[in-house]
Formats: sequence, structure tokens, C-alpha cells
Amino acid sequence: MKQSIEFHNILQYIDQNLKEILINIDKNIAKNIEEIRLRMGKPLMIYSNGVNYYIDKKGTLYSTPINLQKSYLVTPENIYKTFQIVSNYSVYSIQEELKQGFITIKGGHRIGLVGRGVYNRDKLENIKDISSINIRIAREVMGASNHIIKYVIKNSHSIYNTLIISPPKCGKTTILRDLIRNISNGINSYNFEGLKVGVVDERSELAGTYNGQPQNDLGYRTDILDGCYKHDGIMILLRAMSPDVIATDELGHPNDIKAIYEAMKGGVQIISTVHGANLDDVKNKPNIKDIVEEKVFKRIVVLDNSKGVGTISDIIDGETFKSITH
Repeated sequence: MKQSIEFHNILQYIDQNLKEILINIDKNIAKNIEEIRLRMGKPLMIYSNGVNYYIDKKGTLYSTPINLQKSYLVTPENIYKTFQIVSNYSVYSIQEELKQGFITIKGGHRIGLVGRGVYNRDKLENIKDISSINIRIAREVMGASNHIIKYVIKNSHSIYNTLIISPPKCGKTTILRDLIRNISNGINSYNFEGLKVGVVDERSELAGTYNGQPQNDLGYRTDILDGCYKHDGIMILLRAMSPDVIATDELGHPNDIKAIYEAMKGGVQIISTVHGANLDDVKNKPNIKDIVEEKVFKRIVVLDNSKGVGTISDIIDGETFKSITH
């Protein structure tokens, strides 16, 4: 399966001693791994199917804490060697990315890195003495947005402004990614022609751009601005790429909201996401409350993990705030 292949591909970026342990874990769990966690002096762990697993020295998995003598404890050497591999043995080459706390590798996988912050005149210049590494395996799920696309399409050449609400680790980025692809390519069964989509991929999670090339399929008519603040990126796309739709992940900053209003003045439709448990939760968020209550988003998709990651809990009409699926 593709996810199993992705897991085995990611092992090439991990210290050999850890690789020899990880390669032995249960294949049914390995194919759905989302995170591999390395914390210096702590148990080696993975996150798969909503469960945190502890790993022993033979690659056996446990869903509850086990005796430290039985666990494989991550060593400073494991951290150092893994960091050397993911930086391609050149820390200087990833200096700018390191300031953001993560780097993107081939395949669109994201490596989170934390340790000691180094400041110069109140500005973060570097992260040194790496002590924890979080390897997040990118999951591109074609068809993830199939259950919501018919509610997002307005007519053959337009969509509704759409906001996806989701708690962490409930699949919002996966669904947004697939929604972008469908809007970009068009869908014959809905007589939807497809639109020009501009994507502001601030944290390289949507396209997973590596050396300028998107690792994930966001569609034929999609232009991607990688590693750029959302508010700056929205304005650049408006000036440079004449998009029909602008898509971005995780709204929150006041400047993001201002940029969305500017885009709408130009007749551009918006697709975005926000962290939250439900609509009421989002209405209590200071920077999001107004844009929701002003009925900017005509479709509001709420996710949870009640039936697995990416479960569509509800789809709400942004004008009436009533469910259109229940």
C-alpha cells in the first residue's frame, strides 16, 4: 500500500540503529503511521490510528507505558545522526527553515525540530542542541473531499466561500488538500469546469514543496506560494496570479482576516481552515468570530474523528447557521 511505501521511504532519513527497530513494527500499524517521535532520553514512540505507541528494542509496540528498561530510549547519538541526515549533512543549508522549527523533505514529509533557541536582539536566529525530533509522514488521500465537494460547488464556474473547522489531528489539512485539487481540476459529474486556485502554503503542509517542486497533487490550475505568511501571500497572489480561489490553512492572525477581506473585494472566493471543536467554539475565537458572524463563509464544514480521522460531523449553511446535511 502507498502509506506503507511512504513509511519505508521515511526510514532512510532516520539513524540506522532506529531504522533497524522501526522496520520490525507491525505492518498493519506501520502503513498508517502519522508521526515518529524522537525525544532524547525518552522512549521511542509512534502515533498511528489515533494511538500513541511505545516501542521496545525489538520493535514490539505497546499502547500503554512500559518499563523503561524494556523501552528503547532515544540516545543523543540517535538524535544527532538523524539530524545530520535530514539536513543533508549541512546545517547551514537549512538555517532559514530551522528558525521555523521544521524542515520539509522529499515526499512532502515534515521534520519538526526543537532544542535551545538562540536569540539576537530579541529575534530568533537559530535552534541549537536539538533534543526532540518529530517526523510527520505526509498523507495524500485522493477522494478525501468527495463527501463535501457537492456542497462547496455553487455552479459550473463558482464555489462558496468555505471554512473547515477541525480539532487537531482530525484530517483538516488532508481534506483541504484534496478539495483544492478537485476545485482546480474540475469535476465532470457535477458539470464543474474547474478554477484557478492560488495556495498560500505557509508551513509547507499542503503542497509539501521540496526544492521548488510540490510533492502533493493540488491540481492542474493551482499556483503555490510556499513558506510565506498568509497575509503577505494572499496579497502577492492577488497581484501576480489572478486567482479565482485562494486557499490557505489555519486562519488566526488579524492580518490574515484583513487579507481575506481584500481578496473578497476583488471577487476571489476563499477556502480555509481553523482549529476548533465546533461552530460555537470558533465563534468564541477573537480573530475569527467577526468573519464568521458576518457570514463571509457560506459553507462551514465541521470535522471530528468519531468514525476515524476526517469524519464529516456536519456541514452548515453559513447564512442561517443551520445544518444542510442533518
